[in-house]
Amino acid sequence: MKHFLVGAALLAAPAALFAADPAPLAPAEIVAQAPAADWTAIDAYDLLVMDLAPDASGKTRRVVIQLMPPPFSQGWIGNIRKLAAAHWWDDTSVNRVQDNYVVQWGDAEAEDKAKAKPLLEGLTAIPQERYLTPVTYQILRSAQGMAHFNFPNPWPISKRDGYADAVAFWRGWPLAGTRSDDTHGEVELPADRPNLYWPIHCYGMIGVGRAMPPDTGSGAELYAVIGTPPRHLDRNIALVGRVIEGIEHLSSLPRGTGQLGFYAKAEERVPIRAIRLGKEVPGLPAYQYLSTESASFARYADARANRRDPFFIRPAGGADICNVPVPIRRAPR
Repeated sequence: MKHFLVGAALLAAPAALFAADPAPLAPAEIVAQAPAADWTAIDAYDLLVMDLAPDASGKTRRVVIQLMPPPFSQGWIGNIRKLAAAHWWDDTSVNRVQDNYVVQWGDAEAEDKAKAKPLLEGLTAIPQERYLTPVTYQILRSAQGMAHFNFPNPWPISKRDGYADAVAFWRGWPLAGTRSDDTHGEVELPADRPNLYWPIHCYGMIGVGRAMPPDTGSGAELYAVIGTPPRHLDRNIALVGRVIEGIEHLSSLPRGTGQLGFYAKAEERVPIRAIRLGKEVPGLPAYQYLSTESASFARYADARANRRDPFFIRPAGGADICNVPVPIRRAPR
């Protein structure tokens, strides 16, 4: 048996894991029954809080974003922390809403050098090679592990995902990867052999807007995925986080009528009142994610791939990794 970095999302896990279930449960029921020990706290230091202007009825609109952990995308995230600490995004706006694609925000005048809001000095320029992160399986396992299962050898992992040799969940995040050799799983790599990994463009993920290559963006221009996962963007644009609360305030915005969904008129833009680091926001709730290394997550992922609750006629036999969103909740008081 070999360890293949195949996400729990893609296949049913070994039946022994679920044989004790007294009755088929829906994924939400499994999450609701997960014990407290299976939930992991999200540090407020890793949160970004965006407050949009109130809607037409005066209702407040807050979007909470979790930033990715090391070693992924840290150059861009460092810039984002500096921009947030300097309150750079205050009084900028949401400028683009493209149906079934993305919501984008930042300086609406960024393309006009005469009108553009000056960027902070000291932001890091990141090369496009950083879209990929060389890490070893040993490192990933030592940092809270990676959700995976053992399968008989050989296992055609190249057929498990249309965009990568392997996909997996790590510390609550969906990742894709490729082996650093050309065997594609025909041989097992040593634990200290580096492979290349990258975050995945699932629904709600946050990316960094950029110009044409080799530009990779500073982090001042950001977008959230609000449609079918655009996996073709993987490894082409930096991903830095995900929306964990308030996605409805972005996905429900009026679609832009200009090219690529940009708002054609200034009055259509949605004002951003403030973007702050979570540790600076008084009264911010504590958040948790369901540990992707827990037994509860294994059951949940299997249930997402193979629905057995009464509404369903037959299990699907698999699910795309983006169709297994990691459960996130406000921590119980």
